[in-house]
Amino acid sequence: MPPPADTRIGVKICGLTEPAGLEAAVTHGADWIGFVFFARSPRHVTPAQAASLIARVPQAGPRRIGLFVEPTDAQIAAAVDAAALDGLQVYAAEERALEIRRHFGLPVWHARGVATAPDLPACSALDGLVIESRPPAGSDRPGGNAHPIDWTITRGWTAPVPWMLAGGLAPDTVARAIAQSGARAVDVSSGVESAPGLKDPGLIARFIRAARGGHNQDGDYQPR
Repeated sequence: MPPPADTRIGVKICGLTEPAGLEAAVTHGADWIGFVFFARSPRHVTPAQAASLIARVPQAGPRRIGLFVEPTDAQIAAAVDAAALDGLQVYAAEERALEIRRHFGLPVWHARGVATAPDLPACSALDGLVIESRPPAGSDRPGGNAHPIDWTITRGWTAPVPWMLAGGLAPDTVARAIAQSGARAVDVSSGVESAPGLKDPGLIARFIRAARGGHNQDGDYQPR
């Protein structure tokens, strides 16, 4: 999960669908790469498509995370078996997320939509949290849908487990988001795209540089 306070900012590039975006994430030092197994997303990939992309990732490259929305065990199993995932990001009730963790034995990050400081979880038995805004009214997809939270609400929050900030981040805003929120890891998808589902390698490079203070920092942190 995200790095502790004495190491570099962790970066996750999510919603990868094609080789150029994947290769940019690997080349510029992303810690995690994400694949969306949710059919209503413009970033949806099948297990076979994810496996084809992951085959390009060096063994020592970023960890591979599968994103699932209210999944069945069969859906997760198909992706895990095909794509050799290192962890799961789950949109579901916490009880269901815990069940998934027990069943598959993989780290599970629980996605939590928040609007105010009291919405921030005080406890969690999972491996980490992805903190983002709640879906806008009428949305048929979970998550922030490119809308940021008020980044200041996590200042002073005693997080129960490691966490990362997501939703509405972009190369021009990520440094400010980190400074205001205190986040030690960030997750981006649409903010580094030239079109829905199509990653822009240049934007990926800029995002990672901006998140880490203008350059790729070397460190000894090994993401889970």
